Amino acid sequence: MIDIQNITKVYNTKNGKLTAVDNVSLSINKGEIYGIIGYSGAGKSTMIRLLNGLEKPTTGSVIVGGQDIAKASGAKLREARQKISMIFQHFNLLWSRTVEENIAFPLEIAGVSKADREKRVEELIELVGLKGRGKAYPSQLSGGQKQRVGIARALANNPEVLLCDEATSALDPETTDSILELLLDINKNIGLTIVLITHEMHVIRKICNRVAVMEAGKVVEQGDVLQVFQHPQAPITKNFVSQASGETQETQASLEQILANYPEGKIAKLTFAAATTEQPVISQMIKQFDVVVNIVHGKISNTTGGSFGTLFIHIDGEPKAVAEALSFLAKQEIQAEVIEHV
Repeated sequence: MIDIQNITKVYNTKNGKLTAVDNVSLSINKGEIYGIIGYSGAGKSTMIRLLNGLEKPTTGSVIVGGQDIAKASGAKLREARQKISMIFQHFNLLWSRTVEENIAFPLEIAGVSKADREKRVEELIELVGLKGRGKAYPSQLSGGQKQRVGIARALANNPEVLLCDEATSALDPETTDSILELLLDINKNIGLTIVLITHEMHVIRKICNRVAVMEAGKVVEQGDVLQVFQHPQAPITKNFVSQASGETQETQASLEQILANYPEGKIAKLTFAAATTEQPVISQMIKQFDVVVNIVHGKISNTTGGSFGTLFIHIDGEPKAVAEALSFLAKQEIQAEVIEHV
C-alpha cells in the first residue's frame, strides 16, 4: 500500500541546511496499523507531511496506492490525496458547524448530493459512536467526542489510508484507550490502512502491528511490535519500551537501592512470552541452583501480536550458582539481561 524508498528532506534555514528526514525506507502493508514513534524533533511530523504530499522529498520516492506522491502535482496530486485522510492532535474542527456539518464538509467539497451526504453522515455518526450528537457543536463536546468527529470526517470520502498525527496526545488515558479501540475496530471492520505518528509507546503497544522508531531524522529500528518490545536494540527503543512496560522512577530507585546494598548479587531483567508466564520457572530455578531470588518489579503487557512479560529480579548466591541459574533461564526461552547499573 505504501512504499517509501530512500527519502530525504532537507530544509534551507537561516542557520544553514537542516535534514529533517535522513534516507528513510519503509514498506507499509495494506490493511495494517503501522506506528512511527520518536521524540520531538525526530522527523515524525515531516514524515507524515511527505506521506500526504504536503511536502516534497529532496530525494527519494513516496508510493501510495501505486502512485508516486513525490512526483505528482496538480490534478494528479489532488486525486492521490483523495485516497489519504488525516486526523490531528487538536481535532481541527469547524467550530461554527455542527457535528453533522463537520462530517459532511469534505463531501460538500467533493460535490456529493445532499441526500447521499445525509446518508453517509448518518452511517459515520453511528460508526464512531456519536448517535444523538449530530446537532451538537464542537464546544459542546468532550475531547474524545471531538476526536470521534475528526475520525468520522476523515472517513467521509472512503479513503484507503488514514494518517493519525499525535491523534491522542491531547486526551486523558481513559479517552485515549477508547479512541485507540475505535481505530482498531475501524481497521478490522473496513480494512483501512492506518499510519500512526506518536511519541507514546503505549499507543504503539495497544493497536499497531509494526513500528518504526525514529531519532534525528533516521529510522533506528523497525519490526513487528511484539518483537521490538521483547528484543529492543537501539537505546531509544529500550527507553520507550521501559516506559510502556511500567518501569517507573520507583522501580529505578528500588534497583539502585538493591545494587548498593547487595553488590555481590546480580539484578536481571527477564523478558518472556505469554506461554512462559504459567510455568513455575523461578521456583524451579531456586530449588535447582541454591540461589536466593528477590522480585523487584514485574508486569505482563499485551500487543496485537501477543503478550509478553518483564520481571526484574535480584539473584544472590555463589557466583557459579548464579551463572548457572541465568543459563537455566535462557534454556526456558526467557531473555535475561544482567543490569550492571541503573
